[in-house]
Amino acid sequence: MTVYLRSLETAVPPTILVQPEARAVFAAQPGLTRLGSRLVNTCFDSAAIDTRHTAVEELTKDSRAENPQFFDPATGLVLSPSTKIRNGIFATEATKLFIEAAQKALDACPGIDAPEITHLITVSCTGFFNPGPDYKIVRALGLNPAVQRYHLGFMGCYAAFPALRAAKAFCEADTEATVLVVCAELCSLHVRTSNDPDTIMGSALFADGAAAAIITARDIPGGPALLRLDHFETVLTPVGEDSMAWNIGDEGFEMVLGNYVPHIIDDHIIGALEPLLSRDSSLQGLPYRDIQHWGIHPGGRSILDKVQSRLDLSDEQLVPARETLRNYGNMSSATVLFVIRHILDLPAADGGGSTGSQTSQSGPGEERICSMAFGPGLTVETALFTRLAAPRSAAAARQELAEPAEPAEPVSVQA
Repeated sequence: MTVYLRSLETAVPPTILVQPEARAVFAAQPGLTRLGSRLVNTCFDSAAIDTRHTAVEELTKDSRAENPQFFDPATGLVLSPSTKIRNGIFATEATKLFIEAAQKALDACPGIDAPEITHLITVSCTGFFNPGPDYKIVRALGLNPAVQRYHLGFMGCYAAFPALRAAKAFCEADTEATVLVVCAELCSLHVRTSNDPDTIMGSALFADGAAAAIITARDIPGGPALLRLDHFETVLTPVGEDSMAWNIGDEGFEMVLGNYVPHIIDDHIIGALEPLLSRDSSLQGLPYRDIQHWGIHPGGRSILDKVQSRLDLSDEQLVPARETLRNYGNMSSATVLFVIRHILDLPAADGGGSTGSQTSQSGPGEERICSMAFGPGLTVETALFTRLAAPRSAAAARQELAEPAEPAEPVSVQA
């Protein structure tokens, strides 16, 4: 059975962090050692990030909170609220992002109404509350109260793929299933000042954002499918269990992101891809750069550098990942969906991969996407998709739905 992704939309909080301004704040903290100050400047400057979004309005220099909890602009101090305070903000602000992304995914999917959603999968590793985001989405969007709800919590940056894989399995088991997947992360809730290199790296990289997708095998009149969900695979690298982790501390969640992670990925990325590519005979032995699109989770600039070098990918193939990192930072599980959204927004190619090849299982106008994300363990999740057509933008789809039809005039639609 063929399962399709019918819409994929993103959402971010309105508050923007400008990287040089954030660096200046963190570098000026009084508790930093000389080495810590040097690390702040190095990590922020080398992150290849221009802007990030945050749900914490206090983290900007223009904030005028009466009782600041994260940043006091009067003193310039980055504060350390308790995990309880951070999690309370998550319950409020993450709910907004979950609902916004989910609503946008529905709006961008003509032919599917909210009550038709049969399964709902929510994903987050940056906070907890119950009734959770799945419940909030059901109430806010008017989903069927009997919708099957699932939450994937605390898995980390790779969690979008287990969610999509589960959605595919639901659709394969039930031909009438229509699954809404929503990832939302508020990583900025857990930033704090420290001399610890992992904490500094997290402060330089992480951000907030959400993405939502609708997946079904149903034939939906009025809206083209964007992606075919082909295959998913999971690989645990033989080393790296202690190099990437996500723990709960008294003053927020604590990231372990060792500087050896890019080297582990460099050593094991070829082996991690083998199970995925072996699922498609047309890809076996094919140079990696002949797979047209690469949707790589931008865990950091050095990780992208290692993947590009090891797989001999072109600069063009890394643009979706690098531009997502540059404009949004690392939003944990939602990030790779931003990368895929970027790929979907690219103009349709005339055919073939970056070197003119095209896999044998792709039809006219179809382009393959190999995607991967990394997380604690060290876990490598991989996915193979087929881009089916150059999609309309969500705004165009919504405008078409809102405009009255004029049947007397012939309508010409161009890709």
